[in-house]
Amino acid sequence: MTQSQPRTSTPPADAGFVPGPEDLAAIDEWFRRYDALAAAGDVAGTADLALFPLNTVTDDAAGQASAQQLDRAAYLEMMGGVLGGPADLQMESTRTPHFLTGSLVVVLTDAQFTIDGQRQRVRYADVLVKVDGQWRFQTMVQGGWGDHAG
Repeated sequence: MTQSQPRTSTPPADAGFVPGPEDLAAIDEWFRRYDALAAAGDVAGTADLALFPLNTVTDDAAGQASAQQLDRAAYLEMMGGVLGGPADLQMESTRTPHFLTGSLVVVLTDAQFTIDGQRQRVRYADVLVKVDGQWRFQTMVQGGWGDHAG
């Protein structure tokens, strides 16, 4: 049996697609746009950046994982409660994109939220796909939301 070795986020040159500076800049810009819409509470604006049906993957406090697909209406309902949150919210994040191809990227995010002075660290992943030259998020993965499912 062989063991896999941990890899850094930079793939070897012969691993297939290696993103250039313009690819990385496009992902950074996409997240700046999404973050600005989210900060403004513009749930419909964030939905415009998605490719539906949208996959969501999470788990609950008992460690039971689940996945579901959301159409636009279900996304608006779910995210309406999240993005319409407290006014005193600050978020700092570090995002690390892992390009599978020039049109498929998995982005890992380590973030810290400060809400009314209380800090919380989270890690999540998004799968973005390029459709008609535009990046769209298609899958959201974050632990802990299963207890909040309606």
